[in-house]
Amino acid sequence: MNTEASLIFIIAAFVLGGVILMYRNSLSAPLRRPLAITAIVFILFAFFLIVYSFTTMGS
Repeated sequence: MNTEASLIFIIAAFVLGGVILMYRNSLSAPLRRPLAITAIVFILFAFFLIVYSFTTMGS
């Protein structure tokens, strides 16, 4: 598993979630829900990558 790519994705997913959270009032209504759902999916996958990297760390 490429740890650099995983780390970049994890950071980008959390930054995307933070940006959407900070600018939720200035986003247009039709874009707000799809962006939030996309950010949630990315963050959940980032958590999966974190857990997976911890479980495979010793092998």
